[in-house]
Amino acid sequence: MRYLALLIIVIPAIDIGVLLLSGKTIGFLPTIAFIILTGVVGAYLAKREGLQTIKRVQEQLSYGQIPGESLLDGICILIGATLLLTPGFITDLFGFLLLFPPTRKPFKFLMIKALRKRIEKGNIKIIK
Repeated sequence: MRYLALLIIVIPAIDIGVLLLSGKTIGFLPTIAFIILTGVVGAYLAKREGLQTIKRVQEQLSYGQIPGESLLDGICILIGATLLLTPGFITDLFGFLLLFPPTRKPFKFLMIKALRKRIEKGNIKIIK
């Protein structure tokens, strides 16, 4: 929880610094245009990837399979879309990384590793 609080403070501060530097370097209007462009492109990608993931989950459920991998994809897409809606270049970078399937894999690996660690510690109980 303390890491989350640190991220909530540090990431916006870095984003503000990068936005100010960008405004000073390329100008105010191009910076605003770039922020709007990444928001629009990000919303389109999030919708497309989200719909594909929902379709994959439905297919797996119809075949009686557990859609574990697809659910992790959905979590990554949700977080990525949220980051893209937040103005800033750093959050946009991580948002796009979470939206594209090839760059999403390391994040899913970290999520699985963290879940396994919590299960092994007994923080999460699996009920069968």
